Amino acid sequence: MKRILICGLPGSGKTTLATRLVEVLGNADLYNADEVREKFKDWDFTAEGRQRQMKRMQDYVRKSVAKDRYGVADFICPTDELRSKFMPEYVIWMNTIEEGRFEDTNKLFEAPTGTVNVEITAEEWWTDEAVESFAKLIAVDIKDAEFQPKLPVTQMLGRFQPFHDGHRELFKRALAKHGQVAIMVRDMPVTEDNPWQVDDICKNIEIELSEYAGKFRCYSVPNIMNITYGRGVGYKIEEEVLDEQTQEISATKIRKQMRKDGTL
Repeated sequence: MKRILICGLPGSGKTTLATRLVEVLGNADLYNADEVREKFKDWDFTAEGRQRQMKRMQDYVRKSVAKDRYGVADFICPTDELRSKFMPEYVIWMNTIEEGRFEDTNKLFEAPTGTVNVEITAEEWWTDEAVESFAKLIAVDIKDAEFQPKLPVTQMLGRFQPFHDGHRELFKRALAKHGQVAIMVRDMPVTEDNPWQVDDICKNIEIELSEYAGKFRCYSVPNIMNITYGRGVGYKIEEEVLDEQTQEISATKIRKQMRKDGTL
């Protein structure tokens, strides 16, 4: 479990992202700085008041982690000194606006110079899909540490152009075998039949499978055409036969429809 800090100026989208991220993570608690100040009736924004607030927020997220839950702090945390003392294990910087509604906070706020795991900019944030996609991608990144590559893993190999419901059903079957899945995406030249690059495919898969965060990893592999092995060395190569309706799902037809709809 991690102590997660979402920092940024007032109005930058911290609360919006934090609320959805907690929902996607599942086993997480959200602490909003304004609600914490209200609880303690402490609206002192001097240096001393900000130190007290930082300590309260820190105590809350630590208690969540002690209960084996993620602690998410929705907190301006305006200076490097406060961020350092807060000791977050994962930092999201909402760098989406140049100024907030409070002039004193604008003057005080320092761009983070320490570790920032995710920086979200204005160009990326102000879109209809941004909240959902960022929340899911960040949840997958946060939970990646739960994946144990030295324990048994089932492999899925394919192009996934695009990842669809048939792949999802195959993934669920693969997951049932060992509780972990390595999704291997073939790195192929971009063509009409392969319009997406590996990074885009992996990002799409991570969004589509975000509820399974920590139970899979997506890897880029060479354009594998054959798998050859000698005598049995402890693993199996299996073909999964899905139901007829799922089996008929066609990535080719999906791409054709996307082109018709103007989305590809």
